This record gives sequence, structure tokens and C-alpha cells, in this order.
Amino acid sequence: MIYIALPDEKTRLLPFYLAMEEYVAKIMGEEDCFFMWQVNPTVIFGRNQLIENEVNQDYCRNRNINMFRRKSGGGCVYADMSNIMFSYVTRDENVNFTFNRYINLVVNVLCKMGVDAKASGRNDIMIDGRKVSGNAFYHIPGRSIVHGTMLYDTNMENMVGAITPSDAKLVSKGVKSVRQHIALLKDYTSMDIDEFKTYVRTNLCDSEKMLSYSDVDEIETIMAEYLTDEFIYGKNPSYSLVGRNRIEGVGDIEVRMELRNNVIRSINVMGDYFLVGDIDNRVLRPLRGKSLERQSIESVLPEKMDEIILNLKRDDFVSLLLTLKEQRSH
Repeated sequence: MIYIALPDEKTRLLPFYLAMEEYVAKIMGEEDCFFMWQVNPTVIFGRNQLIENEVNQDYCRNRNINMFRRKSGGGCVYADMSNIMFSYVTRDENVNFTFNRYINLVVNVLCKMGVDAKASGRNDIMIDGRKVSGNAFYHIPGRSIVHGTMLYDTNMENMVGAITPSDAKLVSKGVKSVRQHIALLKDYTSMDIDEFKTYVRTNLCDSEKMLSYSDVDEIETIMAEYLTDEFIYGKNPSYSLVGRNRIEGVGDIEVRMELRNNVIRSINVMGDYFLVGDIDNRVLRPLRGKSLERQSIESVLPEKMDEIILNLKRDDFVSLLLTLKEQRSH
């Protein structure tokens, strides 16, 4: 695997590294690529999440915590200079294979260090039953990208306060609760953070590609999209019907819909699920103009909804849509 290095050690905004993933995916050939990065305090939320549902924006603004959206699915996370972000770019497009291969690579490195790490659930790495790394996935044409956290250490108060009410008592209670469910790598190794980064790089990668300042300019061009208010905050018109459900193995799904004479005029699907296919062209657009009836809905939805949203069954999605019809009738 090739390590992708930058020509300087400057700390950049988080969207730069997301744009770097896209750039590396486009310019590299067959080889798998990996790089690590750190950012000043930042909240990053998933492609399909509403910022107002996930982020305590006042808390973040008052403490100079940046807020950005990514193109992968999954939930909201906090990052700072005490933890490390990993990026993995590969040609393989099978989501389960890609996830498993990457997570097992990282687990093996941790185990080699003497840390008893294990893969867990759809995207996590655990130590002593507590989460030390969460990861997310997305496609670009011909390539797949997995990126995630590695909690060497972190500011726990910011982690909790940025995504929960900023009341001091609630934050204090939240820190104690969250601390019981996450592992900090510093508690399991004598390596400092820089030694750990060197160890990971040495054990995962066997060569290096140094990007040029011309490459950096190209990355900054891609980054511009991530910095727009439209991308960060999204277009979120009000919807008359909202249905939510948590589906095991899928995540939280929130459907927002506008109906007229029982015909779907507009629809959006939010949540922390993992998007692995084209939801706009294969799900949302086909549903518009269809009546909110089981037969009509099923006629336009893919048989294998798990090719769009990881692990989602069509029946579960149809049932969620039909709850909105029942909501409207009450």
C-alpha cells in the first residue's frame, strides 16, 4: 500500500483532507492508498444528516469548533489534534469486502502493538468492549473510500458538548456516560501519538508518494464545494410528514415527505445509515409522482434496497413510508 504524503506539515481545514481523498482516488492507478491527518476541533456529520438534528451549533460557535459535512454516510463525530483520522482509497467497489479488509488491516496493526483490538458491528473497532475507531464508506466512480477516527486521546467535554445540549450538568453527565463506552488508545500503549502514527505507517505501507504544491492547488479546488453553505447546511424545505425508525444493522432512518392527493410530491431520506448506491436516481426520483400505496411504491423501488442503503430490506423501507400515510389519516 502507498502512503500519500503532503509537501508540508501544515494543519489544514478538515474538508481539505476529504478533497484529498477524492483527488488521490482520481489520480492513482491500481494501488491501494492510505494517509493520516489531524485537525483543530471540528464536528463532522454524515452526508444524509441534518445539522440542526446532530450538532449543537451554539456550543461549537462559542468554542471555535468547526462544523463540516462529509460525503459518506454514518453518524456525527468530533475530531481534534489529540486523535487521528485515517483515509483509505482502493479500487475495489464491494462495500462489505472493502470495509472488512480495511478494518482488519487496522485491527491487525493494533494487535501487533499488543493492543487487544477487535472488529465489531458494521464499522467499529473495539478495545475491551469499548469503541476506539468508527469508520464510514463512500464510492466515487471506479474507487472506494473508507475513512474514520482513531481515538488516541480527545477533549471529552467538546466531544459531548458539540452534539448535546450545552447545559453544564448535561455535559458533565454525558462525559461520564460516553467515557464508559469509548476507549482511548493512550491508555493501552506506551507510544506517544507521533510514535503511534509512525508505527501505523510503517506497518500498513511499503512505499510513499509525495504530493506536489500543484497537487495541493488541485485539492483546494475540489475543497471549495465542501466549504459552501449549500453543502454544509443543505437544502431542507419543510415537509408535512416525518417518519422515523431505527432498523437493526442499518441505523436511524428519517423519511420526510410532502403529499398532495396521496401523491408523493417531494421526499427525502435522512439518517446515519451507510449509503452505498445512487439514492437520488434509484429511489427518490422514481418515488416522486407515485401514489402512497404499497403496490405503487414497490413498482419503482429496487428489489435489493441493500444495494442503495447498506443492509436495508425493501419491506422495511416500504413499511416506513406507509406509516406516513397512517400519520396523515389521523
